[in-house]
Amino acid sequence: MLSAQTKSGKRICLGYDYKKETLLYLRNKEEFICPICGEDVLLKLGEQRIFHFAHKQGGTCRDFYENETQYHMEGKKQLYQWLIRQKIPSVLEYYDKEIGQRPDIMFEHKGKKYALEYQCSTLPEKVFIKRTQRYLEKKYIPLWIISSSHIHSKKRNITALSNFHYYFLRSTSTGYLYIPSYCPEKQLFQLVEPITSYSIKNVFAHFSFYLPNDLKLDGLLEPSRKHQLNLSSWNREIEKFNLHLTLHPGKALQPFLHEIYNKNLNLFLLPPEIGLPVPHSISIHTAPMIWQTYVFLDVLASKNPNDLITLQEIKTHLKKRLNRNDIILRKLPQLEAINPLCAVIEYLQHLVRLGILSRKGENLFQLKKKIIIPRSNREKEEAKILFYQKNNRILSEI
Repeated sequence: MLSAQTKSGKRICLGYDYKKETLLYLRNKEEFICPICGEDVLLKLGEQRIFHFAHKQGGTCRDFYENETQYHMEGKKQLYQWLIRQKIPSVLEYYDKEIGQRPDIMFEHKGKKYALEYQCSTLPEKVFIKRTQRYLEKKYIPLWIISSSHIHSKKRNITALSNFHYYFLRSTSTGYLYIPSYCPEKQLFQLVEPITSYSIKNVFAHFSFYLPNDLKLDGLLEPSRKHQLNLSSWNREIEKFNLHLTLHPGKALQPFLHEIYNKNLNLFLLPPEIGLPVPHSISIHTAPMIWQTYVFLDVLASKNPNDLITLQEIKTHLKKRLNRNDIILRKLPQLEAINPLCAVIEYLQHLVRLGILSRKGENLFQLKKKIIIPRSNREKEEAKILFYQKNNRILSEI
């Protein structure tokens, strides 16, 4: 713990850089108690670890609140100091009795109350979701920051994200999605953004690094987009995904392959209009190539030019696929308001910009021309090259 109370009720916060002599004086003069359980705690001033308070052996909340590493304590201390330097009202290890939770830092900014959690170890899904929901119920905005040691780039602009990583996904007020992380050893913020998924685990993402003095809180809460997706790389990875899917389908994906083969389609001869990057595909656990194929089969393939497509029709087909687990959603505790339909609409908006559809109203599309299925590998390659040459600028603006 980095905070405690004296027996007289004075709060002592070790988030400030007290000199050791000062703390030695306090330790000789005062007795300290845990602000949560009221039991006595000791002020530890060793050379190996950060100065901290610790419960005595057998304390009732010792295991729950003191299972923290040096790395974690140093991280939340640095984040607290980062906020204080910006003159943002903050409380380190604030305990909210109503919800029985103690965020690493509680702070207020622009009339809103935030609960900052710096997470260095994995948390069970139920625990993460429960904590997040309790914060939301009490009008906190949860700000989960993951340790940078958890996220690594596989290769240039490509990284693998687990379900746990996605728990930290945040959205700006404009819908821009990103993951904030911090490394206390390097004293460096790392923003993973923009994130565009192309398979269950793999995403295109750029890593932006900032020193604490170069990044303000507003920049962390509302980062601006600085990078565009490389469509050549996207297309290359989609081709690899299709090959891997064919060679190693797995039991879960066999129904998808059976369905497209039963519809006389070939995974390697799907048109370039299927498998496009859309921002909110992150909300769907199923790979974009698969769920967009379902949209094509359910909605587009049976239509003729000038036929109308209603939003209700799209919703109905999506619901059926979800009920059959053909399409699986991703759990995003901080972004539960995101509707998976948003990703489907973004895909259809791509088709509008590509001239396949036209938008006739908020809830209505019209098919302008049918998507052509290539009949051979040569035809597929020619169609793909022409497609990306013609639409590179359009598809980059996601």
